[in-house]
Amino acid sequence: MVSQPLPVGLDPYPFEMQRGACCELWGLPVELWRPDHVHCSEGETRCGCPVRLGAWTARDDWSARRSQAALSFELIPDGLYMLEIDRLLRPGGYWVMSSPPISWKSPYKGPNKTIENLDGEQLAMEDTANKLCWEKVSDKGTLSVWRKPINHLHCAQEAEFLRSPPLCTEDDPDTAWYVNISMCRTHLPRVELDGGPLEKWPQRLATVPPRIANGEIKGMSIQAYKHDCSVWRRRVELYGTYLKDLSHRSYRNVMDMNAGFGSFAAAMLKYPVWVMNVVPANITDNNTLGIIYERGLIGTYMDWCEAFSTYPRTYDLIHANGVFSLYINKCGTLDILVEMDRILRPGGATIIRDAADVVLKVKEAADRLQWRSRVVNTDDEGPDPQKLLIVDNSLQLPGS
Repeated sequence: MVSQPLPVGLDPYPFEMQRGACCELWGLPVELWRPDHVHCSEGETRCGCPVRLGAWTARDDWSARRSQAALSFELIPDGLYMLEIDRLLRPGGYWVMSSPPISWKSPYKGPNKTIENLDGEQLAMEDTANKLCWEKVSDKGTLSVWRKPINHLHCAQEAEFLRSPPLCTEDDPDTAWYVNISMCRTHLPRVELDGGPLEKWPQRLATVPPRIANGEIKGMSIQAYKHDCSVWRRRVELYGTYLKDLSHRSYRNVMDMNAGFGSFAAAMLKYPVWVMNVVPANITDNNTLGIIYERGLIGTYMDWCEAFSTYPRTYDLIHANGVFSLYINKCGTLDILVEMDRILRPGGATIIRDAADVVLKVKEAADRLQWRSRVVNTDDEGPDPQKLLIVDNSLQLPGS
């Protein structure tokens, strides 16, 4: 989608969100006339790119403060979606636009599009960007790049003159599960940089995230965070002994159904995989999705009593830590397993970590789905140790 992407190798922007492109496709309330939208997205999933499906009539199921975003669809009505992009971007983040109406004078063929239409759309987009106080940093060919400000200090006096959207009131920018897009701008702090500076990738993955360092997460100290990282490094080492294919490059698309602080994904860095970190919505008091993005990882909100917005057979490996205990009084075990079965590729693997009695119950349901599974011990110590259900459908177990 982006013909000249920003370098993301070792810079502070390890993650880009792409819209209407091969890496992530969302159903938009506009006419998607390009024939390759669906096919390209599904193909990219199989090639190892993150994919989400959805509709931009409500907030994106991601937290605020992301590094980059890229768009390649038609003009957004009334600037509404650009306000949503403004919410998603972290202060100083970049927005990339790489299709008409940008540089509409370039050769372009589309339905019912005239020079006047395209010129008007680009002017409207430029006007909305100015009202959001975005700075255009690049305009070359079919690619334009804007940068979100690090604060609103220099915009305060211009906002009234430009008739900028009002600042949001009583609004948590990280709240996104079943929340409508608001016609208001997300607050930026009256300080140099919101949340503090971030390390470059991959050092950023191991550094204490600003939200924890600043005490924004209730009950989570720096020491507890470091302990969490250490625990998951040990656990992933154990997983490698049960799933031999993990080190044989057999897995690429991985999901963590209850990601916490993203420490499982961080521990998987040594493997050639990417991890979709899922934070169950409205279940726990602490919202950790912002921490996941501060670590340079990708993630989203989800209610596991519902279907996950992705294609069937998307993931090679699914990790479920405490998921079934979390939803034990909300929906059935088999309901969650059926959804996992839908998004797991044939021959894929699953690791389910939970209380011993819960794992045995899940094992019974997994047998009904004809999953090849076995219950094994963990290396955890304590009065109530957990169990693991290892599902490896690439293996032919004795007697099966």
